[in-house]
Amino acid sequence: MARFTPKYKLQIAKRYLNELVSYRELANQVGVDDSILRYWVMLVRHHGDQAFVFPYTNYPSAFKLRVIQFITEKNYSIREASAIFHIPDPCMVRRWVKKWERAGEDAFGSLEMRPSTMTYNHKNKKIKDNSSNQTMEDMKKELEYLRMENAYLKKLNALVQEEPSPTKSKRK
Repeated sequence: MARFTPKYKLQIAKRYLNELVSYRELANQVGVDDSILRYWVMLVRHHGDQAFVFPYTNYPSAFKLRVIQFITEKNYSIREASAIFHIPDPCMVRRWVKKWERAGEDAFGSLEMRPSTMTYNHKNKKIKDNSSNQTMEDMKKELEYLRMENAYLKKLNALVQEEPSPTKSKRK
């Protein structure tokens, strides 16, 4: 399968939303499976123009459990929950769910920050965590901060582990 740019994916999803065309028809024109096109459209509906901006990150255990809890309590599909929580690949969430089903709440390590009950309001598009009253925007900000912090720590770790070469001379 061809790799599509985020800009192209956004154009295709917006084309579906703005034109009178079926998933299957548009997917055939583009050359992707219609389930992939459905996911692109879900991402655009939930995140607009930022739908395909996914900085690389390792998700914390609490976040994974929050997503799984959302799926189980609200009966959302893995694909829909992935779009709501802005996770680039639903297969990632599918693996979390399988791991959680095998090992339970201990599947992701420490549960110190385990989420409590959550509610999702379709009209306002807000997810509220009753333990801390977080809205979706607050969670997005927190996720962005955690991603930046993670990237910073990875770079710092790489610099610390990098040994100076004995053949290099110091700059004057």
